[in-house]
Amino acid sequence: MSEEKALHAPATTRNRDPILAVLRQVLPQEGLLLEIAAGTGEHAAYFAAAFPDLLWQASDPDPDARSSIAAHAARAALPNLLPPLDLDMEQADWDKTLKAIPDAILAINLLHISPWRATEGLLKGAARLLPFGAPLILYGPFRRKGVATAPSNEAFDASLKARDLRWGLRLLEDVADLAEAQGLTLDRVVEMPANNLTVVFRRASETQSRA
Repeated sequence: MSEEKALHAPATTRNRDPILAVLRQVLPQEGLLLEIAAGTGEHAAYFAAAFPDLLWQASDPDPDARSSIAAHAARAALPNLLPPLDLDMEQADWDKTLKAIPDAILAINLLHISPWRATEGLLKGAARLLPFGAPLILYGPFRRKGVATAPSNEAFDASLKARDLRWGLRLLEDVADLAEAQGLTLDRVVEMPANNLTVVFRRASETQSRA
């Protein structure tokens, strides 16, 4: 795979170790992790190396992103880093295309740079896929009721909406309410550098109602 196809995101090197610290607390040591909207693929290569017994399945709906993921995977040459998949959270049945059930799902910087429909698709698909107790991990900037939004996040939100009115920082409580309606329970919210959060949901019991 050509080096020209390997894209780079400067934020990756800044946030990967704080994210990894949380992943070490919540991920299983083995099994299959599904990364949604993996972007450049730099996180996938870095985290797959940190969890050698965990199969890492990156995905992204953008063909350029998938080419970059494949390029970083080729460079890393890790046996547990699988070829990227084409998954689009705006497609209601995206989860039905998977051939294996993941033991965890990770989405980094997805919710604020996609329509709300993608958040709905992610949460509904995760609730259908994940085994009981398995985590769905979300990382990125959020709004929270009763908590002042950092000026840098306010500016970021305005820039996102200028690019696409369907984008923008999500209210954590709205995400949590939708997750709960699908049978996902909020496990923890971890404060991260640069005014970001890592939010962990877990698949609740089968008896919990879903919308």
